[in-house]
Formats: sequence, structure tokens, C-alpha cells
Amino acid sequence: MPTRHGTARIRSIATELRDLRDKAGLSTREAAKRVGMSASTLNRLENGGKAVEPEDVSALLVVYAVTGVERERLLQLSREANLPGWWETGDRPLPKHLPALISFESEATAIVHVSMLRIPGLLQTADYIREVMSANQVAAPEVEARVAARLGRQSVLTKPRPPQYLVILDEAVLRRPVGGGQLMAEQLRHVVNSARRPNIEVRVIPFARGEHAGVDGTFVVMDFAKARSIVYLEHKRSSLFVDDPDEVRVFHQTTDTLLTTALGSGESLEFLASVADEYSEG
Repeated sequence: MPTRHGTARIRSIATELRDLRDKAGLSTREAAKRVGMSASTLNRLENGGKAVEPEDVSALLVVYAVTGVERERLLQLSREANLPGWWETGDRPLPKHLPALISFESEATAIVHVSMLRIPGLLQTADYIREVMSANQVAAPEVEARVAARLGRQSVLTKPRPPQYLVILDEAVLRRPVGGGQLMAEQLRHVVNSARRPNIEVRVIPFARGEHAGVDGTFVVMDFAKARSIVYLEHKRSSLFVDDPDEVRVFHQTTDTLLTTALGSGESLEFLASVADEYSEG
């Protein structure tokens, strides 16, 4: 199989290796010297611009003192690096896919989040996040770590050169009273206020529009300046990254279709504010 630089797997491994080197307190030059490669080669590996070889990953993990299950997970990921996407499962306090997701969000020039069930994580308030964690029976000691991680991810929307962020919400997202009326009122008003930023657009699909192309499920599409787009699909205990161009194209097409179904930007904000008022008055 020919090497495909820049697949979602390669870019994920690159992110994790860079983070592990930082945690080990080593510079690129120091780490490269210890494994017998040039600093420029390690730099390209950490940037996702070099094919990932299991032998290189194994040597780096020795230098970074990574052992046990985590070592085997990264080695397995490196062995399958040329595949176009992958599943990750697990029940650690912070999901295994999170480093890759954070990296992709920070590098993206545009993010589309089509949500049929919940307010997207990048727009959730702390109280809303806690209610979601509670409903999913996340252990109490782990909740605040997850809240902090999610709130930290949101800074990507306010950095100096943020991505364009398009959110398409089904009305069901607004009507499900997560945490009660007052919490929902505050959450929806937070979405409205966020959407006043020039890089954020929120569109709502009311129930009155009937069946639409998004009801098959929630998805996130991330576009990049110099790399192929990635689709992120999150499930109960697993997550899937997809970067095959033919598959990604379907999600881009679905987004275009949903935009013709949804309310306009101004109408959507009015709709959100109206539902927030209903929660406050109820």
C-alpha cells in the first residue's frame, strides 16, 4: 500500500508524539539524537509530514518512558497509519481521541458541527457540560477534569486567527431541557451571544421543516489550509475519524443541503432567543 502522508492517523500520532516529548522535557534536537535520527526528520514526523514507521515510534516511546498499554496502543496506531480513518474506544477519564481532536480543531480553518442531540461542545456552558456528564454517569472525580478540558477547547474560537465555525442545530437540541429551564435559558443565550462573533454562525432547523438530511446523525467536518478535510463522528464509547476524500465529500454535500433547509442566520438567533425566553418564563 503506498504511503499517504497526512492521514488522520498520522496526524494524530504526530500530535501525541510531540506532546510526549514536551512532557519528557526534551527538545526536538535532544530527542532526535537519542534515537539516532536528525532533528529535521523528527520535526517532520511531529508535524505529520513524514510517514510513520513503527520502529521510529517504538524508539521514541523508549526515550519518552512510555510503557504498557499506552505503548501498545500507539504502536498499533503506527502499524495502521496508512489507513484513512480509525475507531478509538475506551473509558479513561479523558477519552483517547481527545489529543487528536484538540489538535485538529486548533489547526482547522473551518469547522462545521451538525448536531441533532446536544449543544456542540465548543459552545457549551460549564453547567451544561456537568449535566451531560452526570446523565452519562461519569464518575464524580472525573467530571471537573472533563469540564476543564472542554472549556479549554473553546479557546480555539477566540484565538487571534480563529476558524470559521458553522453550527447547524435541530430544534430537538433546543427543546431537550438539560438541567432544567433556567440552565437551558442561560445556555441558549450563550449560543446567541457567541454567534455575534464574526467567525461563528448558528443555523436552526425547526420541527416545522420536517424530515431533513441531518436526522441520520451528528457529525463534525474540519477543513485545513494544507491538508485533507477530516470528519469526526462521536459515539457512546467510541469515536471515528474519517479522511477519505470520497467519504468526506458526502458530509460536505449534506451540509450544503441542510443550509437550504435551515432558517437564516438572523432568524435562527431570533428562534434561539425565543426558546430561551420560554424557558425563563416557564
